[in-house]
Amino acid sequence: MAKLYFKYGAMGSSKTASALITKFNYEERGMKVWLIKPATDTRDGDDVIKSRIGLSHSCRAIAKGEDLFEVFKAEAADVDAIICDECQFFTAEQIDGCRRIVDDYDLPVLCFGLRTDFLTHSFPGSARLFEIADSIGEIKTICECGRKATVNARITPDGKVVTKGRQVMLGGNDRYLAMCHRCWKKKINENN
Repeated sequence: MAKLYFKYGAMGSSKTASALITKFNYEERGMKVWLIKPATDTRDGDDVIKSRIGLSHSCRAIAKGEDLFEVFKAEAADVDAIICDECQFFTAEQIDGCRRIVDDYDLPVLCFGLRTDFLTHSFPGSARLFEIADSIGEIKTICECGRKATVNARITPDGKVVTKGRQVMLGGNDRYLAMCHRCWKKKINENN
């Protein structure tokens, strides 16, 4: 029986690398995978998923207004699995489309993404996955102090922690640093 999976982690926890390795594992066994991401993620091009360690693959970008379930039926109903990267940027309705694919087509849908933003607030896609996913797993990474990192700290070029701004601002190591909550609060207090 297929499941809706949510695999989340802080920035730098190798979520995208894990997604691409999972895709490889399916394909190595002769299975067809539909690799998708939200069109919001344009960091490496509109139709590319790329990990920080250099793994990359072409994908289908799903625009905010697209009905994910209908796009699936039109373009990918013959696949064996669906892998979604940066799923936090999907709308709640698009995540509901993933759930419907699992239920109606008995296909596994594996979603990889962030749990929260730079202020520790849920993203719409992540919040919905916590509500309806069959399997939820954390991909762990560590803070520079050695504790488990849970916060995606947005930083300035000089390393100060940002505490205001829009929820979505694309970036990598140049804009974000995974931290434990304790170090994040300490850095915020140092800025004041």
